[in-house]
Amino acid sequence: MKIATFNVNSINARLPRILEWFDASAPDVAVLQEIKCIDEKFPALEFEDRGYNVAVHGQKTYNGVALLSKHPIEDVVRGLPGDKTDEQARYIEALVTPDAAAPVRVGGLYLPNGNPAPGPKYDYKLKWMARLKKRAAKLLENEEAFVLAGDYNVIPQAEDTHDPKAWWGDALYREETLAAFREIANLGLTDALRQHDPIGVHYTFWDYQRGAWEKDHGIRIDHLLLSPQAADRFRNTGVDRRERGKEKPSDHVPVWVELA
Repeated sequence: MKIATFNVNSINARLPRILEWFDASAPDVAVLQEIKCIDEKFPALEFEDRGYNVAVHGQKTYNGVALLSKHPIEDVVRGLPGDKTDEQARYIEALVTPDAAAPVRVGGLYLPNGNPAPGPKYDYKLKWMARLKKRAAKLLENEEAFVLAGDYNVIPQAEDTHDPKAWWGDALYREETLAAFREIANLGLTDALRQHDPIGVHYTFWDYQRGAWEKDHGIRIDHLLLSPQAADRFRNTGVDRRERGKEKPSDHVPVWVELA
């Protein structure tokens, strides 16, 4: 089973590139972030024609997440539990049930950026991460295979940025951010890409400004965290870096994991 995450930076603005990637990569499950549209404006038909079941948690102009699966989905959760007042569409979760394999629960997330830090936006980021930790702990109690995949807006280690000194202090790479990320991972979750390559350079985001792509000034902020039951089924992982070099691309690229 191939599970992918892709921050598309506006689904409708980049639909041709996104569909090209779906046709070439053929993920069994994909979670999308920053779709930037309400549910009714999501191009569901294009994905349903390709055999995907579609669940959307959209928001006008900003944020928005979606989950697409070639297998049946059930128990869909829209919105990260823990704060009923949170109106930002940043989390979607569902149980995916393949015909010939054990079910896998997939959570797709778009963690807040948090800049400027410190400040109210950064406070919201840290509170959101605390809620994500609680959700992960709750899911671990069920002892099922699950994957929390998405744009975490977290640079976990120095190898995940071209210039650690320049990024230090940014909301993506601050002491409090890294501590919160470690608290989530230390519940017993596995960073799929670091399971495969502990210290290699695998950027997933290049800014549109200052020639970041051409200079390879990237960062790794898109992650797939696996529960122990999912990690036991780990086969392979990768970053589809070539997507960033196409015409009118997202500033992120897809990241994926294959489970037995």
